[in-house]
Amino acid sequence: MTTTPQPAPESAEALRDALGLLKDREQVAERLLESSRRHSFDADKELDWDAPMPADKWFWPPELVSLYDTPLWRRMSQEQRMELARHEAASLASLGIWFEIILMQLLVRHIYDKSLTSSHVRYALTEIADECRHSMMFARMITHSGTPAYPVSRLNHNLARVLKTVSTTPGSFACTLLGEEVLDWMQRLTFPDERIQPLVRGVTRIHVVEEARHVRYAREELRRQMVTAPRWQQEMTRISCGEAARVFSVAFVNPQVYTNVGLDRREAVAQVKASGHRREVMQAGAKRLTDFLDDVGILRGVGRRMWKSSGLLA
Repeated sequence: MTTTPQPAPESAEALRDALGLLKDREQVAERLLESSRRHSFDADKELDWDAPMPADKWFWPPELVSLYDTPLWRRMSQEQRMELARHEAASLASLGIWFEIILMQLLVRHIYDKSLTSSHVRYALTEIADECRHSMMFARMITHSGTPAYPVSRLNHNLARVLKTVSTTPGSFACTLLGEEVLDWMQRLTFPDERIQPLVRGVTRIHVVEEARHVRYAREELRRQMVTAPRWQQEMTRISCGEAARVFSVAFVNPQVYTNVGLDRREAVAQVKASGHRREVMQAGAKRLTDFLDDVGILRGVGRRMWKSSGLLA
């Protein structure tokens, strides 16, 4: 009897890029699902939300505050510096919620046409559940810090509406990594820092542990997408990722924080833009990501120039 050979499933294809052979998609998802079973947290139960917040603790490492080491920073009192750190932590948490809501929609689009019983889809649904908890955790932290929420500008809000509607699949994962990896770098410096509020350290610890899985999933899938996508999608990904880097760098800290702590907004924004320290911090936070994006062929041509103009790439 003659047996007709069956085509290999997508997960079994031997795909390769500049970083080597890609791992089997289902095996990656199964490992991430196992990690999720062992290392997932309920912030409502894990963290002591009723504990008092010590007056002598920072809400964000001073070296990561946007005005650090500027002439304006040197004129500020210690109390005003700590107040700015409190508001910037709330601004970053607000930015994190915005990114996570976008990410959840992109993940739902990604799995819409895929096998609903696959491990790849099951992990995407697990990640969506993680992001729901993270968004609620960040919102609760903002409330407990006694600051307002800091939404992005209406322009950036609507630009993101367009992005999440028209983004290609590789573009979605590239933008996902942009939103995750820079903040992750900062949070890895925050949660072990004993100068920081215990609640903030607890929030960032949970986020770092769970976000490591999200980064792995996005990196593996972006590599696969850049190998298999048609040339027009690859080029569109380079451009959309570069535009996302520009929006991210502008939206990273809401300038209303300066007004709310009694600073001249225009002077503060100008000094942040001129700050060599701030530029070094942002580029250091993006370095691991930009190295990876360069390896997988995204930082090329117009896209690379856009990344440089954003200030995230030296």
